[in-house]
Amino acid sequence: MRLYVWRALSAFILGLMVLTMTPLAAQAQETASTTATEAADSALSAEQASALADLLSDESTREALIEALTRVGEGTAEDLPSEAAEVAAEEEVSISRRVARATQNAAEQVGTTLAGFWQHLERAPRVLSDATSIDPQVIWDSLRELALVIITTVVIYNLLRVTSKQLYRRMGSAAHERGPMQTAMIIIGSVLIDAVVVVIAWGVGYLLALLVFGSVGEIGIRQSLYLNAFLIVETVKMVTRAILSPTTSELRPIPMPDAGARKLNRWSAFIISLLGYGQLLVVPIINQNVNFMTGRGVSTVISALAILIVMVQVIRYRKPVADWLLGNRMAEAGHFVRVLARNWYVAALVYLAVLLAVVLARPGGVLFPMLGASAKVLGAIVVAFIVSNIVSRIVARGIHVPSGVSERLPLLERRLNAFVPRVLTAVKLLIFAAVVLFTLSTVGIVDAQGWMESQVGVQMTGTIVSILFILLFSFLVWLAVNSWVDFRLNPEFGSVPTARESTLLSLLRNAVTIVLVVITLMFVLSEVGIDIAPLIASAGVLGLAIGFGAQKLVQDIITGVFIQLENAMNVGDVVTAGGTTGTVERLTIRSVSLRDLHGAFHIIPFSSVDMVSNYMREFAYCVTDMGIAYRENIDDAKQAMFDGFEELRNHPDHGKNILEDLQWFGLNSFGASELVVRARIKTVPGTQWGLGRAYNEILKRIFDERGIDIPFPHQTIYFGEDKQGRAPAAPIRIEEAPKEVIEVKAEPPAKDSGAARDIEKDPDDEPPGDDGR
Repeated sequence: MRLYVWRALSAFILGLMVLTMTPLAAQAQETASTTATEAADSALSAEQASALADLLSDESTREALIEALTRVGEGTAEDLPSEAAEVAAEEEVSISRRVARATQNAAEQVGTTLAGFWQHLERAPRVLSDATSIDPQVIWDSLRELALVIITTVVIYNLLRVTSKQLYRRMGSAAHERGPMQTAMIIIGSVLIDAVVVVIAWGVGYLLALLVFGSVGEIGIRQSLYLNAFLIVETVKMVTRAILSPTTSELRPIPMPDAGARKLNRWSAFIISLLGYGQLLVVPIINQNVNFMTGRGVSTVISALAILIVMVQVIRYRKPVADWLLGNRMAEAGHFVRVLARNWYVAALVYLAVLLAVVLARPGGVLFPMLGASAKVLGAIVVAFIVSNIVSRIVARGIHVPSGVSERLPLLERRLNAFVPRVLTAVKLLIFAAVVLFTLSTVGIVDAQGWMESQVGVQMTGTIVSILFILLFSFLVWLAVNSWVDFRLNPEFGSVPTARESTLLSLLRNAVTIVLVVITLMFVLSEVGIDIAPLIASAGVLGLAIGFGAQKLVQDIITGVFIQLENAMNVGDVVTAGGTTGTVERLTIRSVSLRDLHGAFHIIPFSSVDMVSNYMREFAYCVTDMGIAYRENIDDAKQAMFDGFEELRNHPDHGKNILEDLQWFGLNSFGASELVVRARIKTVPGTQWGLGRAYNEILKRIFDERGIDIPFPHQTIYFGEDKQGRAPAAPIRIEEAPKEVIEVKAEPPAKDSGAARDIEKDPDDEPPGDDGR
C-alpha cells in the first residue's frame, strides 16, 4: 500500500475517533455525575448532622423511624414475587419490544447525558470569570523566586542543544549513506543524546536549587514544581523532535518537507510549553496562593487558548497538509482517498470543537479520559507511520547481500527481493488493521483486549502465530536448499559440477519443493483444526486410483527414475530419444525436452523412450566415406586422406579436438560408379560434426589438386524411336542473342593459324523458322 494511502487512512482514523468520542464522553460523564450525586447525597453538613443526632436521641422518634424502616422492608419483600413475575413476563416479550426498550433506554441515556453536559457548559462563563481574580503580585513573586532557576536551566539546556545539533548533523550525514536498519539505530542514538541533554539540564537545575539558590540542602516547592514541569515538557518536546527532526532530514522517520517539519515543530513546542508550564506550574501556584476556583479558571483559559491556536493553524495549513497527504501521486489516488485527504481538516476541527466544549464545560472525569484516548490513538498513528515508512524504504532499496555471499549464491539476492517486498506489504496491511482495531478498542466500540484474553481469542491468536512460524520455517528451508544447490552449481567455487550432478541437483530442488509444499500444507491444515489423518488416508486411496487410471504417467515417472539412475542423459547432451535427435535442455521426473537442429522444441515422455542414443559420452568418432573412380589408385586416395588429416590436426580450432591418429579402414565397398574408402577420426564428444565438415572441405580441395576423380552420376537423354526406326523431333527453343563483336588477340601466328581477325555474329546464321524452333 502506498504511503499516501497510509496518510489518508490516518486522517480517516482521526475522523473515526471524533465520531466515536461522544460515547466515551457520555459514559465518563454519566459515571462522574453518578459519583457526584452519591457524594452529594452522602455528604452531610454540620447542621444536618446535629439535627439527626437530636432526632435519634428521642426514644419515640427513634421507634417511629424503626417502624417505618420495617414497613419499607416488608413492602419490598412482598413486592419480590411481583418483580419476579415482571422479569418472567419480560423474558416472554417479543424481540421487537426488546429492541424498542433498548432503543428507548439508549435515547434517554443520551438525552440525560447531553442535558448534563449542557448544564456544565452553561457554567463555563462563571469558570472563566474566576480567572480574572488573580492578584498580579502572586505571579510577580513566583517569577522572582524562580528567575534564577529558570535562567540557569534554560541557559544550560540551550548550550547543550547547540552542541548536540552539530552532532545531529554528522549523524544525519552518516545515516544518508546507510541502510534502513542502520538508520534506525542512528535515530535511536540521536534520541538518547537528546534525552541526556534534557536530564543533564534538569539535574544541574536541581543541584543549583539545592546548593546555591536558597538554603543549602533545601528546595522550595515552586522550584520543585518548575523543575518537574521542565523535565516533563522537555521530554514531550524531545519525543516530538525525534519524530519531526526539524534540523536533520536524514534522521526524520516520517517523510515530510523540511519547511513543514520546522513549522510543525515550532508550533508543537509552543503548544506543549503553554499547556505544560501552564498546567504544571502556573495553575498549582495559583491554587496554593489564591484559591482553587481561580486556578480552575486559569486552567480552563490555558487549555481553551491552546485549542484555539491549534484550530487556527489547522485552518491556515489545511491545503499544504492535504498536498502532503497525497504526496506526488495525486493522479494515482482514488476518488475516495482524494476527498478524504482534501477534507482532513473537517475531522480535525470537529474533534477540536468537541474538545473545546469539554474543556469549557469541565464535566468531571471526561476531559482526561478523552485526552488520554486521543494521545493513545495519535501515538498509534505516529508509530504506524514510522514503521510503514521504514518498511517502504526497505522495499524501495531492496535487500542487498554481501558481495562474498552474492558471488557464492548468485540467485539469493533475487529470491529475497522477490519474496521480502510481498511480505512487507502484508506487514503494512497488518499494521493498518492493528491501528484501526486499537482505535476502535480505545474509544470503546470494540473490546479487543477482552476478546484476545478470551478462550476463542487466545486460540485464534495462537493458531495465526503458529501458521506464520510454519510458513516462515518452510520458506527458510526452501531458501536454504535452493541456495545450497546454487552453490554446488556455481563453477567458480569448489569443484566444477558435472552434467550428471547438474541434472540430479535440479531434480532434487524440484522434489524438495514439492515435498515441502505438501508437508507445509498438512501442518497448516492441522493448525487450523482439520484432522489430516483422513486426508492422508484419502490421499493414499486417491493415489491408488490415479495409479490405475494414469498408468502412462506412472510409467513415465518410473522410466524417468531409472534413466536418471543409469545416467543415460544429462542436460546439454546430444541424444536420440523417441526417434528425435537434439540437445537436452530440461529433464523432469517424467519427460525430457530436446531442441533439434532446426530449433524445434520437443517434449518427449519417458514412456515413449525405448532407447536412448547419447553422442556425448567420453569420446566420439567422425567416420568419413570417400568415393573415387574405378580407374583411380587406392594408395593415392589413402595418401591424400592422410595428408588431409595432418592438415586438419594442425588447424588451430580443430586440432585440439582430435584425440588419436587417423584410423584407416581401407576399401569399404564397391559402389555403382565409385569405390568407397573409409577412415575414422576419434574426437572430443560433441565436436565430431564440425570436425567432419572441416575434414570434408580439406579432402575436396586435395583431391581436386591431385586429379583424383570423385565420380558422380551421369545422365544420358534418349528421345526414343518409333517402329520404323525414326526418332521424334526434339523441340528446341533458340533465342536470338544480341549482336556482339569478339576480338581475338593471338601470339605471332603459327604456320597453320591465320591472322587475328574480328568475328562478328551474323543474325542471318540463325536457323529459319517462324516460331523460333
